[in-house]
Amino acid sequence: MKIVVIEPLAVEEKKFMEIARAAVGNDHEIVCYGDRTTDVEELGRRGRDADIIAIGNLPFPREVLEKCEKLKLLAVAFTGLDHVDLKYCQERGIKVQNCAGYATAAVAELTFGLLIGLCRNIAACDAATRREGTKDGLVGFELEGKTIGVVGTGAIGSRVIEIAKAFGMEVIAYNRTPGKVSGVKYADLDDVLKQADIVTLHVPLTEETRGLIGERELSMMKPTAVLVNTARGPVVETQALADALRKGVIAGAAIDVFDSEPPVSSEDPLIGAPHTLLTPHVAFATKESMIKRAIIEFDNIAAFIDETDR
Repeated sequence: MKIVVIEPLAVEEKKFMEIARAAVGNDHEIVCYGDRTTDVEELGRRGRDADIIAIGNLPFPREVLEKCEKLKLLAVAFTGLDHVDLKYCQERGIKVQNCAGYATAAVAELTFGLLIGLCRNIAACDAATRREGTKDGLVGFELEGKTIGVVGTGAIGSRVIEIAKAFGMEVIAYNRTPGKVSGVKYADLDDVLKQADIVTLHVPLTEETRGLIGERELSMMKPTAVLVNTARGPVVETQALADALRKGVIAGAAIDVFDSEPPVSSEDPLIGAPHTLLTPHVAFATKESMIKRAIIEFDNIAAFIDETDR
């Protein structure tokens, strides 16, 4: 089979090929492209004769998929699949496989990095120190004893819960399906929002979760509460969040994901919103997670090839 890695997957080429060949052997052609493009014609050219295409979070709409006439497997080196036209893949019988689990540690750790940075004013403290300032106006608050509301208790949410307990936090959680994390108090979303000092989001982007947190939900939160979003940008209504921050409805927000992939436009409402800590969708990206992702990606591809050959 011909395997086309249609965009770089953030692993040094020699190491990447070692991982790939260890999984699929030497009997299959592997073509890797070293640059990322969203040009439909170029993507169509790259994938035209591929049996398997590997992508990360590159948008892969119908217009591209239609040009990949031999495609049997779209191997997505990402957890979410909201950037792929899944309906078209289903119509064409193209199997789509994600890389669940590769970024569990990375995202959970950055969640707390953002949270501590926001609650202890770390960026502002750094700036004050560099201009010969002091801690005046920059005294933050501790996590110990606070209630954290975890929205979504899959692999990442569960890891966040473990870390939260290590900080001595009280945990309350909401999950769209019955929660499975033992020793955790589950409640409906409204109650989580009302009770939590920190609300952290760990749900996939689906039609059910799009706009999950809007003006109504933000109004339920404590005025001293903060929101952390390392899930997907559209899970939160951006303008509603910016308005809530300006009006003091909530105390702050730490955001790693936006309505579109970074670079984020200067016109985005959150860019000028007060009491925010923003990062450019980096939660999933560590040196370790990229290696894990490549291994899972090619294990998935190898399993598909084995299944096809039977």
